[in-house]
Amino acid sequence: MAQTRKRNCNNHRGRLDIIADILEASYEDTRKTYLMYRCNMSFKQLKSYLDFLLGKELLCMVNGSLNPDLSLFRITDKGKEFLKSYKGLKDLVG
Repeated sequence: MAQTRKRNCNNHRGRLDIIADILEASYEDTRKTYLMYRCNMSFKQLKSYLDFLLGKELLCMVNGSLNPDLSLFRITDKGKEFLKSYKGLKDLVG
């Protein structure tokens, strides 16, 4: 008899999971396109999250070029603290 694995029906990421994914992907200078594909998001979703993360100073723009589409993003020290706390909480409840 073949056994089937139970699949978790709730595979959707929450807001904090998405934020953590973006921050994790931003340890090195990272472009929007890379973040979009790495975090499996639409451009519209990514823009919303980037605006939020920049506003909360969890992420910063590395180069202030005139063309914002060419900007690179990097996690800040505050973002690293967020990730550390996020991982600790996941370990606690996981």
